[in-house]
Amino acid sequence: MIHGAGLTLEVNGRAATPDQLKALALSSYGHFTAMQVRNGCTRGLQLHLDRLEAANAEMFGAALDAEAVREFIRHALGGQVRDASVRVMVQQPVEPEPPWVTVTVRAPADPLPDSRLLSVSYQRSVAHIKHTGDFGQGYYGRLAERNGFDEALLTGPDELISEGSVTNIGFFDGTAVVWPQAAMLTGITMQLVRARLTLPQRQSPVRIADLGSFKAAFITNSHGVAAVTHVDSRSLPVDATFIETLKNCYDSAPWDQI
Repeated sequence: MIHGAGLTLEVNGRAATPDQLKALALSSYGHFTAMQVRNGCTRGLQLHLDRLEAANAEMFGAALDAEAVREFIRHALGGQVRDASVRVMVQQPVEPEPPWVTVTVRAPADPLPDSRLLSVSYQRSVAHIKHTGDFGQGYYGRLAERNGFDEALLTGPDELISEGSVTNIGFFDGTAVVWPQAAMLTGITMQLVRARLTLPQRQSPVRIADLGSFKAAFITNSHGVAAVTHVDSRSLPVDATFIETLKNCYDSAPWDQI
């Protein structure tokens, strides 16, 4: 087990050896999921495991033992850490060997704040997979923060909106929730909210030029749900009642014991 700066790191449920750490440092090919743990539980656990299994099959052509992954998370938490930010990464630094499962445990994250987004022309490669090593994603996220924004908003040709650098985005037209029709990761929080909304929902292309037609915009990730107050210099309306509805949908998702 590796400790440092509030970090716990284990590989395959055991303390990482120096050789393993070297191999991981040189490996950028992999996939992961991130979750918030409270009282030893997380929301959407099966969705996280499904994500890992599907990505592992696609990237490595290998099955992943979901119960073993749960045990690795439990072991990394150590029975004493009840609240945490947990990341499960799967990589294959030594190709003849099966993929390794690395679990990191950090302090729990604060809820998402209402956010200002900086639009950038960038799309993640193989966007449906939550994969490691995306330089552009990190670059534009940091660029947004350096310029006084909270998050980058990724756009494609004709300023077609897809997702944030670490969030999903959605919109409210006054009647229905509109999710972007574009290449993106289907986030766990997005799935939990979508499954519990009683409002009509649809997928549709949304461009920067369309932002003025919506009553509200919002983002989701493992930290929760938040309103979008600005995109670039444009101020967006915030429908407090609608945002509260979204947060209630997320809060109503059950906590699953890890």
